[in-house]
Amino acid sequence: MVSQTADLLKNELPLDQESVVLSEDVMTGLVLVDIINGFCTVGAGNLAPREPNNQISGMVDESARLARLFCEKKWPVLAFLDSHHPDKPEHPYPPHCLVGTDESNLVPALQWLEKEPNVTIRRKDCIDGYLGSIEKDGSNVFIDWVKTNNIKVLLVVGICTDICVLDFVCSALSARNLGFLTPLEDVVVYSRACATFDIPVHIARNTKDTLAHPQELMHHVGLYMAKGRGAKIAREVSLVAPKKP
Repeated sequence: MVSQTADLLKNELPLDQESVVLSEDVMTGLVLVDIINGFCTVGAGNLAPREPNNQISGMVDESARLARLFCEKKWPVLAFLDSHHPDKPEHPYPPHCLVGTDESNLVPALQWLEKEPNVTIRRKDCIDGYLGSIEKDGSNVFIDWVKTNNIKVLLVVGICTDICVLDFVCSALSARNLGFLTPLEDVVVYSRACATFDIPVHIARNTKDTLAHPQELMHHVGLYMAKGRGAKIAREVSLVAPKKP
């Protein structure tokens, strides 16, 4: 039934995806959204998968592949890590990814990023990485990262497609439109390197204050909404050599 609903939704809300080619002539920055244990590692916390999940494991593998490529090229990488204080719950979700716990750390496949010189790690205490980048003095770590690295294209991957990824993408696009993110031109969301969680209807009905969240359907909705806001949606990402002078 869920699969049929997802197919119906995709027919009613078709999503054209494109092949995106990254050029060394145009600076691209990779943004990793919350690829941490608390969302990706089986049994790691309240919002982690309860059993192996193909969409999530595929997202981790593709994100790790891209991260390796970017670090080999010394291109800029920004990793957001959901990190909440116990006295500041993130409603409407149960406590998760608390500061100082392994939930808020990068998954094992990405922990090597912490030692890479081209990688910026930003722990955030809210859904939206753009807002979570604001410092007490009013500066913004994400904005500074874009400007310092002269980034013209953002490649966004991570979890959850329809929540943290979508909120960040919408904020980045709005900021670009208002001229806050010069020289940024494009925001690309790579669908195979994004994922979301799964709460079937029958489980939601038996759990207080829990909404159903069918994974495949909500992943599609997240991508569709991001495209509606102006992002490019990529089904594949590749690299070409720079143009010869």
